[in-house]
Amino acid sequence: MRNNKKLIYLSLLSALGIVLGLFESMIPLPVAIPGARLGLSNIVVLVTIVAIGYKEGFFVAIFKTILLGLVTGAISSLFFSMGGAILSSLSMILAHKFLRKYLSLIGISEIGSFFHNLGQVLVASFIMRTTAILAYLPILVILGIFTGFFVGLTSIYIVDNTNISK
Repeated sequence: MRNNKKLIYLSLLSALGIVLGLFESMIPLPVAIPGARLGLSNIVVLVTIVAIGYKEGFFVAIFKTILLGLVTGAISSLFFSMGGAILSSLSMILAHKFLRKYLSLIGISEIGSFFHNLGQVLVASFIMRTTAILAYLPILVILGIFTGFFVGLTSIYIVDNTNISK
């Protein structure tokens, strides 16, 4: 992919990730669990990893996380989100690189969902200086199974029905 075309795709994907994140923040969830969310903007990260490249997917994950924190004014939660974004994107990159013969994008997304939740809980545990917060992880992981499935399924549809390619 030519540099100009790649830059345009990355800009559009980053913007889409931010818009999806903003949209998601307006959706009331049926459960009041801090940190629980649909993860719609992670669709953009997974599609970028698969269709454009690993470095680019990591860049989109970090860039959209920072900008979402700034745009929403949720600077305090930026640390939690960043921990999740880093672990999630790295785990999806590694899963895609080494396990794509065995896993669909749904499986790769499920791995990303788990590591996103783990990253958030580890950062929270570090900031709060207690390991008691780790007891919260199973709840997030169970919810993440459903959201990871949706993110993976949507990513498959997008990758199969668009002409974004490396």
